[in-house]
Amino acid sequence: MASRGKLISIIGDEETCVGFLMGGIGEMNKERQPNFKVVDKDTPVSEIEETFKTFVKRSDIAIILINQNVAEMIRHEIDKHTSSIPAVLEIPSKDAPYDPSKDSILKRAKGMFGGSD
Repeated sequence: MASRGKLISIIGDEETCVGFLMGGIGEMNKERQPNFKVVDKDTPVSEIEETFKTFVKRSDIAIILINQNVAEMIRHEIDKHTSSIPAVLEIPSKDAPYDPSKDSILKRAKGMFGGSD
């Protein structure tokens, strides 16, 4: 059996997830767990946290894409994640533009390399 590469996962609004799924990132692992989570206004924060924690622990995921407005809801969990893999990348959504001042990874990188705001 050929070895497979690592996956990109997505946590975000329906439009973002559908766009990435149409681009071909949708997968299920052996336990039938998807690599994406659609978040809407009724999704409990605890469910978003659990999805993030699950994606971080999965050995088949290399990158977690998350809408920045969703990341804001679980900022404490994202700030706890200090490993480079999976990489966590905050992306804009249709309704919320990207704000570099809120991005945990960007803040950490600026601190390491002496960047200024």
